[in-house]
Amino acid sequence: MAEEATTITNSKKRLILLLLALIPVLLGGGAAWYFLSDNALSDDMTSADVAKAAGKPEPAYYVILPNPFIFNVTGDTQQRLVQVKVQLMVRGDENDTLARQHIPLVESTLLQSFGAASVEQLRSPSGRLELRLQALQSVQSALVKVSGNPVIEQVLFTGFVMQ
Repeated sequence: MAEEATTITNSKKRLILLLLALIPVLLGGGAAWYFLSDNALSDDMTSADVAKAAGKPEPAYYVILPNPFIFNVTGDTQQRLVQVKVQLMVRGDENDTLARQHIPLVESTLLQSFGAASVEQLRSPSGRLELRLQALQSVQSALVKVSGNPVIEQVLFTGFVMQ
């Protein structure tokens, strides 16, 4: 009778140990099947949609404007000549294409913004930052009128010379 009781408890222990070992194996197999199956992503969702849904930003592209901006600025005693090289930061392929398509509009808007600047504003780093932000706002508003979205995320000065 005592042998039967120990056999029953031993078989219960073996069953419990077997179940404890089997649970992680089943969970791992299920996870592997889910992630490796073709149905993990639905056919109507592209990788860009998945990136947006996950909160990942689209890749940044930099649009180099072909020519530097050269303009005159009136100073306290004389006029100054300013040359600014500009690049535009956009996110995603669609915005990259739109920015390249509308380069003449962007150049015209930037030249208007730069022409309104003063020598005092261009001398200080904070003034140049203010000019960059003002240029960004004017370019974004022009592009919203044409394409329906702001397209450009940043206006970057890659070269700045004032004589």
